[in-house]
Amino acid sequence: MNNLLRSLLLTLFLSFTLPILLLVAVLTGLGILGYLPVVDTVSQFALSQLIQFLVIFGDGAMWPGLLIIAATCSLVAGFFDLFNFWLYQTVRNH
Repeated sequence: MNNLLRSLLLTLFLSFTLPILLLVAVLTGLGILGYLPVVDTVSQFALSQLIQFLVIFGDGAMWPGLLIIAATCSLVAGFFDLFNFWLYQTVRNH
């Protein structure tokens, strides 16, 4: 049971922080690319579309949308980890 708790907490933590880091890195990269004259229009369009996507999930704000996506990823990964633990226990007992 100790292994399950440790694995579940690690899975929940990593699957919560990874989408946040990924989306912040993409937002930062698009923001930096906006300073280059060659790709200014494309990066600004992509940045505005990504912000609009996050606003949809955040009920009008970008950062709550980011947290909702991260929490959803964490919940799904936790379910997969619990399923994997259950499957391993079932196979090992047969």
